[in-house]
Amino acid sequence: MRETRSRLRRTIASLVFAGSAVAGSLCAQPADLVLTSGKIITVDNTFSIAEAVAVRDERIVAVGRNQDVAGLIGPNTQQINLGGKAVVPGMIDNHAHFMEEGAYWLHEHRLDGVDSRAQALEMMSARAEALGPGGWVFTLGGWSPDQFADDDSPFTREELDRVAPNNPVLLQFTRCCTFVNSRAIEELGLEAMDEPWIERDQRGRATGVIDAAGANRLTRHLVQVPPEDELEAGGMAMIRDLNMAGLTASGGSCDFPEMYRRWQEEGRLGMRFFCFLTVNGGARSPEDVDRVIAGMGGLKYFQGDEWIDYVNWGERVYNLNDNMTDLVPTQVPGQFENWGRVARAAAAHHIPLMIHTTLEPTVEGQLRQVEAIARDYPIKTMRWTFMHMEQVTANQLERMKRLGMYVGVQPRATVMGGIYLRIHGDRAYHMPALKTIQDSGIVWGLGTDAFEVNQYRPFTTLWWAVTGKMVGGKVVNHEPISREDALIAHTRSNAYLFFRESDLGSIAPGKLADMVVIDRDYLTIPADEIKDVTPLMTIVGGHIVYDADAG
Repeated sequence: MRETRSRLRRTIASLVFAGSAVAGSLCAQPADLVLTSGKIITVDNTFSIAEAVAVRDERIVAVGRNQDVAGLIGPNTQQINLGGKAVVPGMIDNHAHFMEEGAYWLHEHRLDGVDSRAQALEMMSARAEALGPGGWVFTLGGWSPDQFADDDSPFTREELDRVAPNNPVLLQFTRCCTFVNSRAIEELGLEAMDEPWIERDQRGRATGVIDAAGANRLTRHLVQVPPEDELEAGGMAMIRDLNMAGLTASGGSCDFPEMYRRWQEEGRLGMRFFCFLTVNGGARSPEDVDRVIAGMGGLKYFQGDEWIDYVNWGERVYNLNDNMTDLVPTQVPGQFENWGRVARAAAAHHIPLMIHTTLEPTVEGQLRQVEAIARDYPIKTMRWTFMHMEQVTANQLERMKRLGMYVGVQPRATVMGGIYLRIHGDRAYHMPALKTIQDSGIVWGLGTDAFEVNQYRPFTTLWWAVTGKMVGGKVVNHEPISREDALIAHTRSNAYLFFRESDLGSIAPGKLADMVVIDRDYLTIPADEIKDVTPLMTIVGGHIVYDADAG
């Protein structure tokens, strides 16, 4: 019934849209780029469907029928006949660690989107052969054995030895554990160590499984920042791959903004980055609170442009124990009061927040502090956002909405759904309570929190939201939402969270021309095919940054 209502709504919206005047079509100056004969899924306020788009000076000047843009086609206009293909707004990830990951992109062996163990092992073997003996085959996260439909058991030392006998292999499974082979055990000296996080068999021999507590110890030498030429090559390769996935903008930590700004000035940056700005990442101890508060006055937000800008404080204001692989967070006396002191200072400086919040007790402790702060400061004008939100409740959402707060969802269950179920039981099927969040009426957006804890592909995220399935096909969430609501969350709502609703998030006159041409109709294909949607062309600011036909 809901799908029927959705189709009716789209049909009515399309008819109204087609019959309306399109402001840009009245402009006499020719467009730089025109797309015609497509299905333009605008994601505007009425979710209207159009046929054509015209772009000039990086912004959309007309959206409507082919005849509405015909007058904007000049001798130098680039014309693309879509042949009926669908177009969606550029995908926006509301929280990821992309700049950080770019440093390792050419070195890491990613398993995003791989749903077969056999395929993963073949890829590792090929990687080892390409590297040659002694080269490290490693991934720093964003996957789990649960994503393999053919065999979801943990990797063994012997299994990894078989695929890469002459190479050290290290596979970090998000917040759970790390799998290594014999060459890695030898190079890391694990057999000689006496650490509780090294799993051993009855003979005392390392099994190749390392507990989460040892992850940073093992990966430290693998994640050193490379020389500048490698850093640039990796960052540019990553951005191309993100564009291939349909991503055009993201928020989160920005580790190398000067280098990315240089690329933008040179016309080589194919994505927009909306960055955190903090005083050393927030307070990490009670003794740190006063120093962090004292530094807030020197922070400058919204001084950038539509390509790179500092738009909020994240990911923490004060360090709390809040990890989804814990059943219950460790409560430290005074932690929420210290959190409140830093957050109150942020409110006094009118600083937007986007804050890590996962377990229900942590949501509650922070929310109570915000409620107290809101009695003295206008929280509604700052767009304070709690993100992740695996265990948020309906009551907490109602209170957040009253305060004028927002929600950023990064569904780590896309790859971590299996471990969530093992740790949290049936409650994990409502982590996050996606339909409850949608039905609450609170403004919320979708992201990933890639790369250590999640995959990065937006159509995989949309598939999870619509089907409740993690990579590999297991149902891990019982609160799916409509495909329209999911698309809004990954585009228009995220633009709002970054204070960019006038520029991004929908295909409408006046907005920046960020669009993705896809190989199938997102609105009508079977839900299980959403993960298979393939971008054919990605456009950022009216410039084609990825074209599948161009190779």
